Amino acid sequence: MGRSRLRRPPAPADAERARSVAARGGTASLVGTGSAAVAPLVHQVRADGSAVLLFADDEPVLADIRRAAGGFTAMLELADRAPVDLREPVRALLWVTGRLWLPEPVVARRFALQVADVHPSPELLRLGHGATLVRLDPDFAVLSDAEGGAVLAPVDLAAARPDPFCRGEGPLLAHMEQCHPEALDALARLMPAALRERHDARVRPLGLDRCGLRLRVETPLRDHDVRLAWEEPPATVPELWAQLRRMIDSSVPEGPAPRLSSS
Repeated sequence: MGRSRLRRPPAPADAERARSVAARGGTASLVGTGSAAVAPLVHQVRADGSAVLLFADDEPVLADIRRAAGGFTAMLELADRAPVDLREPVRALLWVTGRLWLPEPVVARRFALQVADVHPSPELLRLGHGATLVRLDPDFAVLSDAEGGAVLAPVDLAAARPDPFCRGEGPLLAHMEQCHPEALDALARLMPAALRERHDARVRPLGLDRCGLRLRVETPLRDHDVRLAWEEPPATVPELWAQLRRMIDSSVPEGPAPRLSSS
């Protein structure tokens, strides 16, 4: 099933989008290990693309890392999924290639505590009791999403910041789809005419960031991603709500616009 790309307003820079994918966490798998992809019990990707991964002690990749001199090269794949149940749910992929190594137990426990401060998980309690912590030192990262693709160095990632709304967009977009279909109908009027005039299209919320709102238009044969720009880039959640209401208002030439509550 194909997906066409339409001309879009400006979007966040490549490194910022990559940092946002990493901050959301997504679904992780380790690939390029000579065997099937393996999902870590816990994962955290840091600002520069380095990662902390927790694996069950019986995962074969741990033996490969122990045998490798100077580190074992592999690739961590992060799949960024949309916050609503789309036909094609993965909206971005981030691949981080680097060297895997096993920290000493004291260092591993420190890494685990740092992960727990940000993403608490009961699986971390298995460290040293059926699970082993692995560190990935990045060589480079590759981003692929609807805006395009990019190869990024660790220094590029470390210099960027994630989008200010990247962790909180999910509940807002899910609320929009579940409780405010009339708002999506209004926003559909802002899409290009070729999509706006289709009667077999379903408009879904795909994502949002400081630059605008993204919609997914599902049609029988393919999907289309559309970016709508805010009038002014928001910096806070109240400003984001104000920009969203303003966008909805602008879609209705006459009469009252549908109201989108934050509750």
